[in-house]
Amino acid sequence: MSTPAADPLISRDDADRVSIPSGSSYASSVSEDGRQWRQRKSALRLISFVMANLCALNGASIVVFSLYTPLFQSRLHYSQFQVNAVAIAGSIALYLPISILGYICDRVGIAPLALLAAVLFGGGYGTAAVVYRKLDMQYRNNGNGDGARPGDDGLLGVMGGHVSNDWSLPWMMFAFVCIGIATCSIYMAAVSTCAKNFGKGKYRGLALAMPITSFGLSPMWLSQVGGSRLFSDDRGDGEELNVFRFFIFLGVLTVFTGLVGTFTLRVIDEQDLIDEAIEELEHSGLLDGSSLLGRGSISYGTVESTQEEVQHHEEEGEDDDEQQPSKSEDAQWKKNWVLNAETRQFLSDRTMWPFALAFLFMIGPGEAFINNLGTVIGTLSPPSSALRKQHTSAATHVSIFGVTSTLSRLLIGTVTDLLAPTPQTQHVQVTPHRFTSTRFTISRVVFLFVFAVTLSVGLVILASGVVQNHPERFWMVSGLVGAGYGAIFSLTPLIVTIIWGVENFSTNFGIVATLPALGSTFWGLVYSAVYQAGARSESVSDDLFCYGQKCYASTFWAEAVTVWIGCVLLLWAWKGRGGWQQRGIVI
Repeated sequence: MSTPAADPLISRDDADRVSIPSGSSYASSVSEDGRQWRQRKSALRLISFVMANLCALNGASIVVFSLYTPLFQSRLHYSQFQVNAVAIAGSIALYLPISILGYICDRVGIAPLALLAAVLFGGGYGTAAVVYRKLDMQYRNNGNGDGARPGDDGLLGVMGGHVSNDWSLPWMMFAFVCIGIATCSIYMAAVSTCAKNFGKGKYRGLALAMPITSFGLSPMWLSQVGGSRLFSDDRGDGEELNVFRFFIFLGVLTVFTGLVGTFTLRVIDEQDLIDEAIEELEHSGLLDGSSLLGRGSISYGTVESTQEEVQHHEEEGEDDDEQQPSKSEDAQWKKNWVLNAETRQFLSDRTMWPFALAFLFMIGPGEAFINNLGTVIGTLSPPSSALRKQHTSAATHVSIFGVTSTLSRLLIGTVTDLLAPTPQTQHVQVTPHRFTSTRFTISRVVFLFVFAVTLSVGLVILASGVVQNHPERFWMVSGLVGAGYGAIFSLTPLIVTIIWGVENFSTNFGIVATLPALGSTFWGLVYSAVYQAGARSESVSDDLFCYGQKCYASTFWAEAVTVWIGCVLLLWAWKGRGGWQQRGIVI
């Protein structure tokens, strides 16, 4: 059978009529392909969201540090300074590299961070397990530990019948540096995935709060697992955590989590995000679009090429094509160009610095509290008191901290989506944005202020001695501090995305989140000094343990004051001269 194009007996009109179904079929096919592609992207976005929450749910294992710190003292004979040296090493590693990891996440991708987390988690918990097991056995064999028996003293660290734990401290610090960096990596990978994939959504606050909430849930369920019989040994006078077995469990769990994240966490339509950012930044006058042409490409869609340029480009032929960067290289260069420009704008923003300092002054005390929660509980009752076992335990209060932290994160994500004003853009707010909604709104800054005060109230209750000799009241402290800590950690990255955009989120938030390492380190050292001074003042010969309000009161009074200073800095960034309100920023 002849085709319309080839049969001369068929007129042009007839041919056109015959070809119409073919064109209609083609359009329908294209439409169907487009719909399937959108569904596929939605599915990939959903998978990434679910896996980001799973990674966060398993990733905060370092927060249960206080679960085994009492055993570091009783089993490994660590002083409070040595315990805090390990805690500080982990805290510094948790925060200090976050800006570098954020930079890598924005420019290279999320998968490398998840893979790095898997490697470092395995190395960190493996090292910690081996070191703990070895030193514990040395004390047992030398007759210096609970349930110890005389035996061979030829192990490393045993000198003339005396066991020294000095050799173990650098190795334990190294292990928790690895764990801290791994925790930072998996956290940034999970949060960045949700921030960038759901930056346009109506409920972006909730989408961002979910992995942060999962991160808060992590210590809760891990502490309950650690307190279960699966990881406990019966010591006659009660059950005790088997730290070696618990470390092995955490190592296997976190390595698996990192590997899963490597293959499932991704940002969908990231190039579209960059292109939209270029348009907005050029419109605001922050960027000069013509500078994009300096790399040799004809056009990025923002400046039209002249006919002469096109003709010259065609005449160059294959030699010119070899000299021109590939399409993927151009896209990467354009992405870096935009992100670098946004980083410079972020660092030059005068309100960023008081905001970052406010975060430092608020989060530092919270970090020090959770790191030392186990030893703080030990100071509330006399060593011989049955109250230690009957009314409270580190696992219980780590869980209370985790529950209240989780609830506050979920509450913040949901309530701010409903009550806080929302800008029309997901990119950096350079020019004033009008907000014309007539509905009742509450700024996100107000929520941050209220929960910071909540955290400080918990610290004041502890410092005032209300819970001394009443450990059953300690739930008020762990609950209030947990609620404030969780909300602050949820609101801070959310405010960063609202004001400074999502495309450079990991770098911007990484810069802000670096500072709490200083606060955690400082307050950890202060608490150690106060605690150790109190221990030396006891009439008993053992100077490792301290009992009474003198062990902690001055530390937590000072921490409460710094939280209040952070509140003042936050209000200055919002209401002060050149602040967010004056500049018309919707927050």
